[in-house]
Amino acid sequence: MHLPYSFARLFGVTGVALLLAITSCKQNTKEKSETIVPAEEAPAAIQVTTKSMEFFAPDTIPSGWNTFVYKNLSTEPHFILLDKYPEGITIENTMKEVAPAFEEGMSLIMEGKMEESMEAFGKLPQWFTQVVFSGGTGLISPGKTAVTTVKLDPGYYIMECYVRMPDGTFHTSMGMAKELIVKADDSGMMPPEYNMQIDIRGQSGISWNGQPKAGKTVFRVEFVDQMVHENFVGHDVNLIRMEEGADLEALEAWINWATPTGLMSSTLPGGFTFLGGANDAPAGSILYFEAELTPGTYVLISEVPKAKEKGMLKTFRVSE
Repeated sequence: MHLPYSFARLFGVTGVALLLAITSCKQNTKEKSETIVPAEEAPAAIQVTTKSMEFFAPDTIPSGWNTFVYKNLSTEPHFILLDKYPEGITIENTMKEVAPAFEEGMSLIMEGKMEESMEAFGKLPQWFTQVVFSGGTGLISPGKTAVTTVKLDPGYYIMECYVRMPDGTFHTSMGMAKELIVKADDSGMMPPEYNMQIDIRGQSGISWNGQPKAGKTVFRVEFVDQMVHENFVGHDVNLIRMEEGADLEALEAWINWATPTGLMSSTLPGGFTFLGGANDAPAGSILYFEAELTPGTYVLISEVPKAKEKGMLKTFRVSE
C-alpha cells in the first residue's frame, strides 16, 4: 500500500503543522516529423498488463529511456505511478509503516473528518520524505492501452495505482503495488519523435503548441516546475476523450482524490474515456505519451483541486 507522493514532500518541508494549516513557453516548439513509429512496436518496450487488481510486468528493466505499454484489461480505470525509494527501503516497509497511517487517514476523510485525517497522515515515517515520484502513465480506461516513455535512474521502484474502489479502498491495497528494479545497464533507447509539445506549470497550467490532428499523435510533456497542491499531489497530464453532453465540472471534482468520493471508480461521471498521459514527475522532467486521436472533443486535465481555475483543465477539438 502506498500514499500519493506529495505527502512525502510536504512532510519533508513543513511537517504536520503545515498540513493542518493547509486544510483550514518558452520551450522548443519545433514540430517534429509526423512519420512516427508507434512506441508499442519498439522491441525494448516494457509490457504491463492489468486483468483485475495487479500489474503483470517484468521485475527488472534497464535504466535510461523506457517505453511502458500498459494494457488495462480490467473493469476499472488505472494508471502507473513509478515511485523511486531511498536505499534500503522496500515494499515491506511500506506495508508495515505507511499502510496504517494511509488506511486511517482515508477512513477519516470519508467520514468528513479532515483535521483528524491530517493527524493520521502525520504518522508517516520520515523515510517517506525521500521518495522520488518519477512519472508513469496517465489514467487509462478499461479495455484501453496507455503508451508512455520516461527516463529512469537506476534504483528500487514501486509501480502503483491509487485509484479507489467503490468502497473507498485504494487499488494499492488491493494488490496494485509491485516492486520494479531499474538496473544500471542503460536501455540504449532514444526518446520518440513527437508532433505535439505540452508544457505544464504550477502557476499557469497546461499549454501546448499547434493544433492536434486526427491520427497517431505523440505528445512531449515538459514539467517546467512541480509543486504540492492542496490535495498533496503534484501536477500531471491526463488525456481524455469527451462525449457530447459530458459534465466537465463533475470530472474536475472527481479527479481530486482527497475527497470522500474522489478518484473512486463508482463515482466517475459518464461520457469520458481516459487515454493515458504523463504521471507526476519532478521539475525539469520530460515524458512522452501517444494516443490515436479521432474527430471529437478532448480534455487535458491534471489531478489537482480547482484544475480549471489553475489552467490545468483545457479542452481541444480534433477535426476530420
